Amino acid sequence: MITAFPEREESAVDTWVIVLIVVVVVALLAALALALAKRNRINGARKREQARDHLREAQLRGAQAEKERAAAEEQAARARRERAEVEERTRLAEQEAEQRTATAQEHASAAEQLRAKAEKLAPGLSDQHGRHADGRHADGRATEGHATDAAGPDQSAGGATRR
Repeated sequence: MITAFPEREESAVDTWVIVLIVVVVVALLAALALALAKRNRINGARKREQARDHLREAQLRGAQAEKERAAAEEQAARARRERAEVEERTRLAEQEAEQRTATAQEHASAAEQLRAKAEKLAPGLSDQHGRHADGRHADGRATEGHATDAAGPDQSAGGATRR
């Protein structure tokens, strides 16, 4: 019997060693699981913080984009308004030019009618008074074959002057 007892001690020691190893392994696995869980919580917190930072940045950039869009719309509206003002000034200037052209044509027509009436009343008088010193008519036409008189416009070369 003595021989059987020492074997029991060995198997009991072996069992306790195995139990101790299993407990240590389980404890290490539990510690590893806790460490991994903690690391996951830290990573999750870090990711949530990064997500918050991204959301804040997105809000800032969204506000900045809206501000830029509003400024661009305002600039475009200002450009359209200025273009409309320029077009209006151009239209008014063209109207004024057309009115002046019409007035000039009316004056030229009236002048021509008056010259025609003067020619009917006193033929040849327009030849003496309608020319400039360079031999051109008042309207810029060249006179044909008439030399300028040495006498002034109030003195005719032949005959009495009426005043």
